[in-house]
Amino acid sequence: MRADRIFAYGAAAGLIGDLLLGDPRRGHPVAAFGRAAAGVEDRLWRDHRGWGALHTLVCAGGAAGGAALAARAVRGRPAAAVALTAAATWSVVGGTSLGREARAIGGALAAGDVDLARERLPHLCGRDPHSLDGPAIARAVVESVAENTSDAVVGALVWGALGGVPGLVGFRAVNTLDAMVGHKSPRHRRYGWASARLDDLAGWPGARLTAALAVAAGGRPAQAVRAWRKDAGKHPSPNAGPVEASFAGALGVRLGGTLAYGGRVEHRPVLNGESGRDVRVEDVERAVRLSRRVSVLALGVCVAGRLVWGRAGLAGRTPVRRGRG
Repeated sequence: MRADRIFAYGAAAGLIGDLLLGDPRRGHPVAAFGRAAAGVEDRLWRDHRGWGALHTLVCAGGAAGGAALAARAVRGRPAAAVALTAAATWSVVGGTSLGREARAIGGALAAGDVDLARERLPHLCGRDPHSLDGPAIARAVVESVAENTSDAVVGALVWGALGGVPGLVGFRAVNTLDAMVGHKSPRHRRYGWASARLDDLAGWPGARLTAALAVAAGGRPAQAVRAWRKDAGKHPSPNAGPVEASFAGALGVRLGGTLAYGGRVEHRPVLNGESGRDVRVEDVERAVRLSRRVSVLALGVCVAGRLVWGRAGLAGRTPVRRGRG
Protein backbone atom coordinates (compact mmCIF):
# COMPACT_ATOMS: atom_id res chain seq x y z
CA MET A 1 0.00 0.00 0.00
CA ARG A 2 1.32 3.43 -0.92
CA ALA A 3 2.26 5.94 1.79
CA ASP A 4 -0.45 8.36 0.70
CA ARG A 5 -3.17 5.78 1.25
CA ILE A 6 -1.68 4.77 4.58
CA PHE A 7 -1.90 8.38 5.72
CA ALA A 8 -5.43 8.75 4.35
CA TYR A 9 -6.79 5.68 6.14
CA GLY A 10 -4.81 6.22 9.33
CA ALA A 11 -5.52 9.94 9.70
CA ALA A 12 -9.23 9.41 9.07
CA ALA A 13 -9.37 6.61 11.65
CA GLY A 14 -7.41 8.67 14.17
CA LEU A 15 -9.60 11.75 13.80
CA ILE A 16 -12.74 9.62 14.08
CA GLY A 17 -11.25 8.12 17.24
CA ASP A 18 -10.77 11.60 18.67
CA LEU A 19 -14.32 12.63 17.70
CA LEU A 20 -15.80 9.56 19.38
CA LEU A 21 -13.48 9.11 22.37
CA GLY A 22 -11.58 12.32 22.97
CA ASP A 23 -8.08 12.18 24.41
CA PRO A 24 -6.80 9.01 26.11
CA ARG A 25 -7.78 9.30 29.77
CA ARG A 26 -4.66 7.58 31.10
CA GLY A 27 -1.15 7.36 29.80
CA HIS A 28 -1.55 10.19 27.32
CA PRO A 29 1.62 10.30 25.16
CA VAL A 30 1.60 14.10 25.10
CA ALA A 31 1.51 14.22 28.90
CA ALA A 32 4.40 11.73 29.02
CA PHE A 33 6.33 13.91 26.58
CA GLY A 34 5.65 16.95 28.75
CA ARG A 35 7.05 15.21 31.82
CA ALA A 36 10.14 14.15 29.90
CA ALA A 37 10.63 17.68 28.51
CA ALA A 38 10.32 19.13 32.02
CA GLY A 39 13.00 16.70 33.20
CA VAL A 40 15.30 17.78 30.37
CA GLU A 41 14.69 21.42 31.29
CA ASP A 42 15.65 20.73 34.91
CA ARG A 43 19.02 19.44 33.73
CA LEU A 44 19.77 21.88 30.91
CA TRP A 45 18.26 25.19 32.02
CA ARG A 46 20.50 28.22 31.69
CA ASP A 47 19.39 31.77 31.03
CA HIS A 48 20.75 31.46 27.50
CA ARG A 49 19.29 30.96 24.03
CA GLY A 50 21.84 28.32 23.10
CA TRP A 51 20.88 26.03 25.97
CA GLY A 52 17.23 26.55 25.10
CA ALA A 53 17.94 25.58 21.50
CA LEU A 54 19.62 22.41 22.75
CA HIS A 55 16.52 21.68 24.85
CA THR A 56 14.33 22.08 21.76
CA LEU A 57 16.60 19.86 19.68
CA VAL A 58 16.75 17.10 22.29
CA CYS A 59 13.00 17.05 22.97
CA ALA A 60 11.46 17.73 19.56
CA GLY A 61 14.20 15.89 17.68
CA GLY A 62 13.94 12.94 20.02
CA ALA A 63 10.17 12.71 19.61
CA ALA A 64 10.31 12.95 15.82
CA GLY A 65 13.23 10.52 15.67
CA GLY A 66 11.42 7.98 17.80
CA ALA A 67 8.36 8.29 15.58
CA ALA A 68 10.55 7.79 12.50
CA LEU A 69 11.96 4.58 13.99
CA ALA A 70 8.44 3.34 14.74
CA ALA A 71 7.34 4.12 11.19
CA ARG A 72 10.37 2.31 9.82
CA ALA A 73 9.59 -0.74 11.95
CA VAL A 74 6.18 -1.18 10.28
CA ARG A 75 7.36 -0.45 6.75
CA GLY A 76 6.10 -3.09 4.36
CA ARG A 77 3.20 -4.02 6.67
CA PRO A 78 0.26 -1.90 5.54
CA ALA A 79 -2.15 -2.84 8.33
CA ALA A 80 0.42 -2.05 11.02
CA ALA A 81 1.38 1.21 9.29
CA VAL A 82 -2.27 2.33 9.14
CA ALA A 83 -2.73 1.40 12.80
CA LEU A 84 0.38 3.36 13.80
CA THR A 85 -0.78 6.41 11.84
CA ALA A 86 -4.24 6.17 13.41
CA ALA A 87 -2.79 5.87 16.92
CA ALA A 88 -0.44 8.80 16.34
CA THR A 89 -3.24 10.95 14.93
CA TRP A 90 -5.56 10.13 17.82
CA SER A 91 -2.80 10.94 20.31
CA VAL A 92 -1.76 14.30 18.87
CA VAL A 93 -5.09 15.87 17.87
CA GLY A 94 -7.27 17.26 20.62
CA GLY A 95 -10.36 18.73 19.04
CA THR A 96 -12.90 16.82 21.12
CA SER A 97 -11.28 17.65 24.45
CA LEU A 98 -11.02 21.26 23.31
CA GLY A 99 -14.75 21.33 22.61
CA ARG A 100 -15.61 19.64 25.91
CA GLU A 101 -13.64 22.16 27.97
CA ALA A 102 -15.10 25.09 26.06
CA ARG A 103 -18.64 23.77 26.48
CA ALA A 104 -18.09 23.15 30.20
CA ILE A 105 -17.09 26.78 30.69
CA GLY A 106 -19.93 27.98 28.46
CA GLY A 107 -22.36 25.88 30.48
CA ALA A 108 -21.14 27.39 33.73
CA LEU A 109 -21.56 30.88 32.30
CA ALA A 110 -25.04 30.07 31.02
CA ALA A 111 -25.97 28.87 34.51
CA GLY A 112 -24.66 32.10 36.04
CA ASP A 113 -21.80 30.36 37.85
CA VAL A 114 -18.95 32.71 36.96
CA ASP A 115 -16.76 31.34 39.76
CA LEU A 116 -16.91 27.85 38.25
CA ALA A 117 -16.13 29.27 34.81
CA ARG A 118 -13.08 31.06 36.26
CA GLU A 119 -11.99 27.82 37.93
CA ARG A 120 -12.17 25.87 34.66
CA LEU A 121 -10.65 28.49 32.35
CA PRO A 122 -6.99 27.53 33.10
CA HIS A 123 -7.78 24.06 31.67
CA LEU A 124 -8.26 25.77 28.32
CA CYS A 125 -5.83 28.70 28.20
CA GLY A 126 -3.20 30.57 30.17
CA ARG A 127 -5.29 33.66 30.94
CA ASP A 128 -5.51 35.00 34.46
CA PRO A 129 -9.21 34.38 35.19
CA HIS A 130 -9.58 36.23 38.48
CA SER A 131 -10.28 39.66 37.03
CA LEU A 132 -12.52 38.44 34.20
CA ASP A 133 -16.28 38.81 34.17
CA GLY A 134 -18.64 36.55 32.23
CA PRO A 135 -18.36 38.24 28.81
CA ALA A 136 -14.56 38.42 29.10
CA ILE A 137 -14.40 34.72 29.93
CA ALA A 138 -16.62 33.93 26.94
CA ARG A 139 -14.31 35.95 24.70
CA ALA A 140 -11.26 34.13 26.07
CA VAL A 141 -12.92 30.79 25.35
CA VAL A 142 -13.78 31.71 21.77
CA GLU A 143 -10.23 32.94 21.15
CA SER A 144 -8.78 29.77 22.64
CA VAL A 145 -11.07 27.56 20.55
CA ALA A 146 -9.95 29.40 17.42
CA GLU A 147 -6.23 29.23 18.17
CA ASN A 148 -6.29 25.63 19.37
CA THR A 149 -8.22 24.48 16.32
CA SER A 150 -5.05 25.30 14.44
CA ASP A 151 -2.58 24.09 17.08
CA ALA A 152 -4.38 20.96 18.24
CA VAL A 153 -5.92 19.69 15.01
CA VAL A 154 -5.23 21.36 11.68
CA GLY A 155 -1.50 21.93 12.10
CA ALA A 156 -0.96 18.31 13.09
CA LEU A 157 -2.91 17.06 10.07
CA VAL A 158 -0.89 19.31 7.75
CA TRP A 159 2.41 17.98 9.04
CA GLY A 160 1.07 14.44 9.02
CA ALA A 161 0.28 14.85 5.34
CA LEU A 162 3.79 16.21 4.73
CA GLY A 163 5.79 13.88 6.95
CA GLY A 164 3.66 10.95 8.05
CA VAL A 165 3.93 9.78 11.65
CA PRO A 166 7.15 11.74 12.32
CA GLY A 167 5.38 14.86 11.05
CA LEU A 168 2.41 14.30 13.34
CA VAL A 169 4.54 13.64 16.41
CA GLY A 170 7.14 16.29 15.65
CA PHE A 171 4.55 19.03 15.24
CA ARG A 172 2.83 18.19 18.51
CA ALA A 173 6.19 18.05 20.29
CA VAL A 174 7.11 21.53 19.01
CA ASN A 175 3.70 22.90 19.94
CA THR A 176 3.89 21.40 23.43
CA LEU A 177 7.37 22.84 23.99
CA ASP A 178 6.11 26.27 23.00
CA ALA A 179 3.33 26.00 25.59
CA MET A 180 5.85 24.94 28.23
CA VAL A 181 8.78 27.30 27.65
CA GLY A 182 7.96 29.52 24.66
CA HIS A 183 6.52 32.45 26.61
CA LYS A 184 7.92 35.68 27.99
CA SER A 185 8.30 34.80 31.65
CA PRO A 186 11.64 35.82 33.21
CA ARG A 187 12.75 32.18 33.29
CA HIS A 188 11.93 31.44 29.66
CA ARG A 189 12.47 34.74 27.83
CA ARG A 190 15.81 33.51 26.48
CA TYR A 191 15.63 29.80 27.18
CA GLY A 192 12.33 29.40 25.33
CA TRP A 193 13.25 31.56 22.34
CA ALA A 194 14.12 28.65 20.05
CA SER A 195 10.95 26.73 20.93
CA ALA A 196 8.79 29.79 20.29
CA ARG A 197 10.42 30.56 16.93
CA LEU A 198 10.24 26.92 15.80
CA ASP A 199 6.57 26.80 16.77
CA ASP A 200 5.93 29.95 14.71
CA LEU A 201 7.54 28.27 11.71
CA ALA A 202 5.83 24.91 12.16
CA GLY A 203 2.43 26.50 12.79
CA TRP A 204 2.49 28.78 9.74
CA PRO A 205 0.85 26.45 7.16
CA GLY A 206 -1.75 25.08 9.55
CA ALA A 207 -2.78 28.54 10.71
CA ARG A 208 -3.37 29.73 7.14
CA LEU A 209 -5.34 26.60 6.29
CA THR A 210 -7.42 27.03 9.47
CA ALA A 211 -8.16 30.64 8.58
CA ALA A 212 -9.14 29.72 5.02
CA LEU A 213 -11.43 26.92 6.17
CA ALA A 214 -13.05 29.21 8.76
CA VAL A 215 -13.85 31.55 5.88
CA ALA A 216 -15.38 28.67 3.94
CA ALA A 217 -17.29 27.10 6.83
CA GLY A 218 -18.38 30.08 8.91
CA GLY A 219 -21.32 31.47 6.96
CA ARG A 220 -19.89 35.00 6.66
CA PRO A 221 -17.10 34.59 4.10
CA ALA A 222 -16.82 38.25 3.11
CA GLN A 223 -16.65 39.43 6.71
CA ALA A 224 -14.17 36.71 7.63
CA VAL A 225 -11.88 37.57 4.70
CA ARG A 226 -12.10 41.28 5.53
CA ALA A 227 -11.19 40.70 9.19
CA TRP A 228 -8.33 38.38 8.20
CA ARG A 229 -6.86 40.83 5.71
CA LYS A 230 -7.32 43.94 7.84
CA ASP A 231 -6.66 42.78 11.39
CA ALA A 232 -4.55 39.60 11.39
CA GLY A 233 -1.27 41.48 11.06
CA LYS A 234 -2.03 43.55 14.16
CA HIS A 235 -1.92 40.47 16.39
CA PRO A 236 1.41 39.82 18.17
CA SER A 237 1.37 36.18 17.06
CA PRO A 238 1.96 35.54 13.34
CA ASN A 239 -0.22 32.43 13.48
CA ALA A 240 -2.91 33.23 16.04
CA GLY A 241 -3.63 36.50 14.19
CA PRO A 242 -5.06 34.99 10.97
CA VAL A 243 -6.94 32.27 12.86
CA GLU A 244 -8.58 34.51 15.46
CA ALA A 245 -9.37 37.23 12.92
CA SER A 246 -11.05 34.81 10.52
CA PHE A 247 -13.01 33.18 13.36
CA ALA A 248 -14.08 36.63 14.56
CA GLY A 249 -15.36 37.53 11.10
CA ALA A 250 -16.98 34.15 10.55
CA LEU A 251 -18.83 34.36 13.88
CA GLY A 252 -19.62 38.08 13.57
CA VAL A 253 -17.96 38.96 16.89
CA ARG A 254 -15.14 41.13 18.19
CA LEU A 255 -12.07 39.42 19.61
CA GLY A 256 -8.86 40.79 21.10
CA GLY A 257 -8.50 43.70 23.50
CA THR A 258 -7.00 43.78 26.99
CA LEU A 259 -6.01 40.49 28.65
CA ALA A 260 -3.70 39.27 31.40
CA TYR A 261 -1.27 36.37 31.62
CA GLY A 262 0.09 35.61 35.07
CA GLY A 263 -0.11 39.22 36.19
CA ARG A 264 1.25 40.59 32.88
CA VAL A 265 -1.31 42.78 31.11
CA GLU A 266 -1.41 42.98 27.31
CA HIS A 267 -3.44 45.44 25.28
CA ARG A 268 -4.07 43.69 21.98
CA PRO A 269 -5.82 45.23 18.98
CA VAL A 270 -9.48 44.42 18.45
CA LEU A 271 -10.17 41.92 15.65
CA ASN A 272 -13.24 42.48 13.46
CA GLY A 273 -13.97 45.62 15.44
CA GLU A 274 -15.94 47.44 12.76
CA SER A 275 -18.38 44.66 11.88
CA GLY A 276 -18.48 42.48 15.00
CA ARG A 277 -20.35 42.64 18.26
CA ASP A 278 -19.28 41.69 21.78
CA VAL A 279 -18.98 37.96 22.45
CA ARG A 280 -21.96 36.38 24.19
CA VAL A 281 -22.21 33.06 26.01
CA GLU A 282 -23.99 31.37 23.12
CA ASP A 283 -21.04 32.19 20.88
CA VAL A 284 -18.99 29.57 22.72
CA GLU A 285 -21.13 26.80 21.23
CA ARG A 286 -21.02 28.45 17.82
CA ALA A 287 -17.22 28.57 18.00
CA VAL A 288 -17.02 24.89 18.96
CA ARG A 289 -19.24 23.92 16.03
CA LEU A 290 -17.16 26.01 13.65
CA SER A 291 -14.02 24.36 15.02
CA ARG A 292 -15.51 20.93 14.37
CA ARG A 293 -16.40 21.83 10.77
CA VAL A 294 -12.94 23.25 10.15
CA SER A 295 -11.32 20.10 11.56
CA VAL A 296 -13.31 17.77 9.31
CA LEU A 297 -12.63 19.94 6.27
CA ALA A 298 -8.93 20.02 7.15
CA LEU A 299 -8.83 16.23 7.15
CA GLY A 300 -10.36 16.21 3.69
CA VAL A 301 -7.94 18.83 2.36
CA CYS A 302 -4.86 17.12 3.85
CA VAL A 303 -5.85 13.67 2.65
CA ALA A 304 -6.65 14.97 -0.83
CA GLY A 305 -3.38 16.88 -0.97
CA ARG A 306 -1.38 13.84 0.16
CA LEU A 307 -3.09 11.64 -2.43
CA VAL A 308 -2.44 14.13 -5.23
CA TRP A 309 1.17 14.52 -4.11
CA GLY A 310 1.63 10.75 -3.98
CA ARG A 311 0.19 10.22 -7.44
CA ALA A 312 2.26 13.04 -8.89
CA GLY A 313 5.40 11.51 -7.41
CA LEU A 314 4.48 8.10 -8.73
CA ALA A 315 3.88 9.53 -12.19
CA GLY A 316 7.21 11.33 -12.03
CA ARG A 317 9.01 8.05 -11.36
CA THR A 318 7.34 6.17 -14.25
CA PRO A 319 10.06 5.26 -16.77
CA VAL A 320 9.67 6.38 -20.34
CA ARG A 321 9.41 3.45 -22.73
CA ARG A 322 11.83 3.57 -25.59
CA GLY A 323 11.12 2.25 -29.04
CA ARG A 324 13.03 -0.66 -30.54
CA GLY A 325 14.39 1.30 -33.46
